[in-house]
Parts: sequence; C-alpha cells; structure tokens
Amino acid sequence: MTDHRPLHGYSDIAAVGALLADATRARMMVGLADGRALPASVLAAEAGVAASTASEHLTRLVEGGLLSVQRSGRHRYYRIANAQVGAAIEALAVLAPTRPVRSLRESTRAAALRRARSCYDHLAGRLGVEVTEALLERSALTRVDGVTGTQRAHGDPMSAPLPQHPYRLGPNAASVFGELGVDLDAARGQRRPLLRFCVDWSEQRHHLSGALGAAVLTRMESAGWVDRPGTRRTLRVTDRGALVLDRVLGVDLPG
Repeated sequence: MTDHRPLHGYSDIAAVGALLADATRARMMVGLADGRALPASVLAAEAGVAASTASEHLTRLVEGGLLSVQRSGRHRYYRIANAQVGAAIEALAVLAPTRPVRSLRESTRAAALRRARSCYDHLAGRLGVEVTEALLERSALTRVDGVTGTQRAHGDPMSAPLPQHPYRLGPNAASVFGELGVDLDAARGQRRPLLRFCVDWSEQRHHLSGALGAAVLTRMESAGWVDRPGTRRTLRVTDRGALVLDRVLGVDLPG
C-alpha cells in the first residue's frame, strides 16, 4: 500500500535567519519584543526608514510567520506572531554581539534593560529573576530537581525557554499570589500552560513565564507598580511598586 503522506525534512532555520539578517527587520523585531502591537509608522521611525521601506520589510516578516497583522481603522498594527517567536528573539540576544555604546544615554538605556524589562509578556532582567527567587523563598513556587533557587541546572541553555522545567506551585501559592492580587484561577483558565520558565539572557538564571508570568506582569502594570519610562520594553519600578515588592516579596528596587 502506497503511503501518500507528505515527507518532511529538517527545519529550514536558514529561512528564518535570512529574515532576521537584515538590520532593519531585526530592529523591528526587537521593537516588538515586549508583546505589544505597533503601527507601521512607529516601526518605521524606530528602524529609521521610510514608510514604504518599512512596509516591504513588515510584509516579509508577516509572510515568514514572525509577525501577525491586524487592521484597525486606517492603520495596520503588527505584533510578534506568538510566544515562541518572542522567546526566540530573547534567546538570540545572548548569541548576538553587543552593539558599541556611543553615548551616556545609550549606556543608561542598556543598564535599564538589564535591570528590568519585559520578555514578550512577562518580567525579565534582574527584576524578573529576583521576583521568581522570592516566590521560591516564600513557597509560592517549589523547585523539585534539587538545585537551589533560580540557578541554571546542568545542561540548561544559556538563554532560552525551558522545554521541561523543574518547578511546581508551592503550598503558599494561593496566599502569596493572592496578596499580590494575581488571580490563580484565572491564570489556570488560560489555554496556555500555567507555568513556564526561561533562562534569562542577562542574568543567566531562571525567570517565570507562561500564563502565570504574564498575569504577574499584567498585575504589576495595572496597579502602577512598574511603568515604561523609555523604550516600550524597559520597565521601571515605581515608588509605590518598590514598597509593595519589598513588603510582599522582600524584593528591593534593582539598582
């Protein structure tokens, strides 16, 4: 009997690499790495190109499956296609050479990005790792592989989502997340996994992602505990947020 099922070869990584090899498209992808949707005009300005040029690049990214597009009125809004693409962009940061810092302003922005940022839709940077560590210390999360805290285990990648993670909700999950104002039941009701973890590219330690990680960041932004003072991806802990994080989790404002 003849098998008419299609044959599938290796993943064509080169096709994705070609899309990201262009500096303009790469800047657009980084500009969207916080998970928000932006119009083409804003992306053109961030990439420093004309609107017509931006449109050509955005079309290629959409056709390549890296971005999705939605029309609203006269404008088209672009966003990262899914969490896997967002995680891939974050992971590539550890492999990419660091761009030379040519000014004090660029140096300040780079330090702020390492200190606290969004990784697609959850906390990353030093703040993201410290919050995850605090959740472990307060038994809102439990690690079950014998490794201490948020340290990378042997064999973990340098920067990437963990396909299999060694964490579970801890005995104090309901009380700790409840004190933060995070609805565990609502997070459980999402179609995506409740718990996921990434190896943070700047800290080389684990931070919380998944539906619960997204719920934590959403709560922190809606409560005014963090804001985005500069680039959309950089986060800043507000004075009010510093008090809450210190009281509930014992997390100090990252310096």
